[in-house]
Amino acid sequence: MVKKRNELWEWTKAFLIAILLVFVIRAFLFTPIEVKGASMEPTLHNEERMFVTKVGEPKRFDIVVFHATEQKDYIKRVIGLPGDRVEYKNDVLYINGKPYEEPYLDEMKKQLLDGPLTGSFTLEETAVGAKVVPEGHIFVMGDNRRNSKDSRHIGAVPIDKIVGKTKVVFYPLKDMKIIGD
Repeated sequence: MVKKRNELWEWTKAFLIAILLVFVIRAFLFTPIEVKGASMEPTLHNEERMFVTKVGEPKRFDIVVFHATEQKDYIKRVIGLPGDRVEYKNDVLYINGKPYEEPYLDEMKKQLLDGPLTGSFTLEETAVGAKVVPEGHIFVMGDNRRNSKDSRHIGAVPIDKIVGKTKVVFYPLKDMKIIGD
C-alpha cells in the first residue's frame, strides 16, 4: 500500500512539474501562433502555425508579432527602427537615404502587371506623421504590400507591444520551414 502511494505521489509530482514547465516556456520563451489573413504573402500564408520566440530585440527585416489591439495580434516585417527615416520611391525602400533590397518581395513583384507593389510615400505621409520612427517604436509592413494593414495605416508600433519574433513555420507539416533573414 505504501509503495502504491509513493508511486502515485511521484507521478503527481512529475505531472505538476510538466505543467509548470509548459507554463514557463509559453510565458517566457516561445508560444505558437496562427497566421490570419494574406498580409504576409508570399512569405507566410493564412492558417500557417508558427513559433514566436520572446527573446531579443527586433532587428530590421525580422518578422514580429505584436498586439495591434487587446483582442488582435498582427504579424508584420520590421522595416524601420527608432530614429530611422523611411520612404519608398518607385517601389524601392530607402532608409536614412540608402536604398535597400527586399528579396522576399521579388516573387510578388514578378506577378504584378499594373504598377508597383509598394506605392511611394514618406514617413510623414503615413499614420506615423513624423520625419523619423519615434523612439521606443518600430515601423512595420506586411510583405503583401497592397493588402496589408500596417504602420502606414496604424502608425508606429510601440516596442513594448511586441510579443516576439517568428522564424519557424511548423504547420501544416508539408509547409514546415525556417524563414531566412
